[in-house]
Formats: sequence, C-alpha cells, structure tokens
Amino acid sequence: MRLYILYGVLVLAVLHYSPSVDATKVKFGPLCSGNPNNNIRGCDAKGCGKFGATRKGKNGVIRKHKGLDIVCNDGSTIYAPFDVTLNGKASPYGNNNAIDNGIKLNGQGLCFKLFYVKPDKYSGSLKKGEKIGTLLPMQKVYPGITSHVHVQMCNESDPTKYF
Repeated sequence: MRLYILYGVLVLAVLHYSPSVDATKVKFGPLCSGNPNNNIRGCDAKGCGKFGATRKGKNGVIRKHKGLDIVCNDGSTIYAPFDVTLNGKASPYGNNNAIDNGIKLNGQGLCFKLFYVKPDKYSGSLKKGEKIGTLLPMQKVYPGITSHVHVQMCNESDPTKYF
C-alpha cells in the first residue's frame, strides 16, 4: 500500500513539474521583419517610442506611454520573440479604426501585449520565430509617424529591459 501511495505522489510531482524561468534574463528575439535588432522608435511629430514618454491625449490630458515601440514597416511580418502562448485579442483603442487590433501573449514567465498587429490566430502556441501576424497600416491613421509594433507588459511595467 505504501508503495502505491509513494508511486502516486511521484506521478503527481512529475505531472505538475514546470521548470522555472528567470524572467530577468529573458531577451526578446526579433519581432518584425526588416528590424532584426528590435530598434526602438525615436521621436517624431507624433511623440517618442520609449517607455514613459509623455503623451498628449484627447482634451489635452497628459499621460505616460505604457509600452515600448519597436520600429516596423506597415504590412511587415510580426514574429514570436520566443516560445509563446496566444491568449486572445488586445485592442489598444476600442474604436475599431484601421490599427485597433493586437494580441495578448505569455511566454518565458512574461505576460505582454502587441498592439497594431493583425494576428493570424488568437489562441494556440507558437515557437520562437514563427509568424504571429502582420503590422497594420499605421500611416493610414497617423500619417508621418514612425510605424511600429507597440509592446506593453500586462502589468504595465517597463519592457525595455527585455530588449
């Protein structure tokens, strides 16, 4: 009887084992075709791409940029930066404009969102380097902006350390 109990505990331990990942050591692989180094958007007429940059919203309200903008041309392929699980749609504006789409992802101990992306699918999993989707037409909504994919952590912390 003791052997069955020990065996049962061992089986449960193996089934529930999940190797821990040190998220402080995670680095994003290339997100966008044409930008293998994940270059960060600088400043342009529409603002700056770094985390915490000042934004002037509607009615002149000042707010802080909650993500990091990675340069990417309209229509470019967006790739999984590491093995990820796709966890549904993430809409940055909720207004259904031409770029109001994105996806929520988990991987390497991180939860993050990619905005301005039309994903090929909203659930499932992808390996590092597999196609997530396509960058939407930013120039259609914000003419003159440096087109980019917006990376935002689910807890709204600074994603810069992962790049």
